Amino acid sequence: MAEHYYSENPVSGHDMKRIKFAFKGYALEFITDAGVFSKGKVDTGSGVLLNALPDRLSGKVLDMGCGYGAIGISIAKAYPDVEVVMADINSRAVELAQENIKLNGVDNAIAYQSDGFAQVDGLFDIIVSNPPIRAGKSVVYAIFEQCAMHLKSGGEFYAVIQRKQGAESAMAKLAEIYGNCEKVAREGGYWVLRCVNGYDNRS
Repeated sequence: MAEHYYSENPVSGHDMKRIKFAFKGYALEFITDAGVFSKGKVDTGSGVLLNALPDRLSGKVLDMGCGYGAIGISIAKAYPDVEVVMADINSRAVELAQENIKLNGVDNAIAYQSDGFAQVDGLFDIIVSNPPIRAGKSVVYAIFEQCAMHLKSGGEFYAVIQRKQGAESAMAKLAEIYGNCEKVAREGGYWVLRCVNGYDNRS
């Protein structure tokens, strides 16, 4: 079976790089490696998602499928009052995310390995995801459903998906799960979808 960036324990040889990224005036650096998603640069979709977020964020934010941490760390750096949790199934990606937290000097973010929400506790004000589309709809849609169960009432879910990789069908699925879904940004073939949780998940 071919190895993918959503493999739990990549065994491919290392090819570490250091890449640069800017968000809201902050100059960020990320260490990347073979066996993780978009190792050569922060992918376009992640940038489109970040730029689609509200000007002000507060509370607890989850980056589900964080990779080497580009989205979560960018949020933590730009919004120092936010508590950021990052999770990914890929052990190599999580190790990189932990290194990148230190590299960028953020003390309001943590990263750990989790298959979906298996190791994720609590409820979040915002969940963001650049989901592993190549893992297939069954995996991605399961993530969507799990995200809905881990949002506070009124919490927001943001996902970025390429139109050619199923953004329209994903929007329909999200509307089915949440009862609402809107396209809040569209750039370079990417859609950012936003849903608001209308349920109380505390029980």
